[in-house]
Amino acid sequence: MTNRRLGVCLVLSLIAAFTLTAAAQRSSNRPSATTDRFWPEWRGPLRTGVSASAQPPTAWSESKNVRWKVELPGRGASTPIVWGDRVYALTAVAADRAAGARAVHRFQVMAVDRKTGKVVWQHTAREEQPHEGVHQEFGTMASASALTDGEHLIASFESRGIYAYDMSGKPVWQKDLGDKRMRNEFGEGSTPALHEDKLFVVWDHQGESFIVALDKRTGKELWRRSRDEIDSWATPIVVETGGRAQVVTGAMRGVRAYDAATGDVVWETAGLTMNPIPSPVVADGLVILMSGFRGNSLKAIRYAEAKGNITGTSAIAWTLDRDTPYVPSPLVYDGVLYFLKSNNALLSALDAQTGKPYYQAQR
Repeated sequence: MTNRRLGVCLVLSLIAAFTLTAAAQRSSNRPSATTDRFWPEWRGPLRTGVSASAQPPTAWSESKNVRWKVELPGRGASTPIVWGDRVYALTAVAADRAAGARAVHRFQVMAVDRKTGKVVWQHTAREEQPHEGVHQEFGTMASASALTDGEHLIASFESRGIYAYDMSGKPVWQKDLGDKRMRNEFGEGSTPALHEDKLFVVWDHQGESFIVALDKRTGKELWRRSRDEIDSWATPIVVETGGRAQVVTGAMRGVRAYDAATGDVVWETAGLTMNPIPSPVVADGLVILMSGFRGNSLKAIRYAEAKGNITGTSAIAWTLDRDTPYVPSPLVYDGVLYFLKSNNALLSALDAQTGKPYYQAQR
């Protein structure tokens, strides 16, 4: 995502183009047929960057394959999500644009009609002056994306609070977890993960870091675990094995999986590089994590086998120490893992199960 105004094309065909069509996308987290018709979170229904049923155009422009365009107020690097006949977006509107990040902001949640582009409802979740700035190139005050299960719409503005609405826009609950303190004021941007009745929030920063599970219906805190970590931006991913769900997180000091019900650490291993930003993906029994700032790190982990400290065990299927992304997240399509090198247009495609390259760092 780039640090642009959010007033760009929110276009039905353009949002569909965020997905790739897959004849058969194998995943232990396969969504229902209903869910797969939509884009309920920023990584999509499969949490891989792919939709199995979408049929997007392969090209678009200002005049081609655009059904409508509407300018939204403010700035936000969050990804719009789609459910039913609505597109949902988050934005932060500065009272004084010249003051930049130091201005008082209105942190807004918007619902847009998917067919017409008309704003259906719009709420200001909070209005206040942020305590820190953001990265000049990548950051905005609305960088975490909304997410939904079709009943609840969750909007995380992180230090400005987490807010839950019903699908008609009625506020249900809100939760304030305090202020994050990010190194060099790089800004915030980690989207929570929603699974069944729980919302999982990773709070890695320069203060006391933690992961917390909230009841999605009430916002009540169900469990919290401290994390010996500094800043990370990757969204956690939830996988299921043996009838239990695990919340997998990537960070600089450790890659860990927490039991979704209890918060206990199920398995862990050495961490990634500094500033982990790419979000993990799943691929037929593997969870794949990577980062690429001041080094390169990729770990593909067989989570069904993983117990305790998995360093040096067969639970780690394969690793890679080159050409991994700094900011962009990977995607998995038809058994192939795709990712960019650093923040450059250099693409690698590897067999997701073995790590064998089809090609690496190709422009």
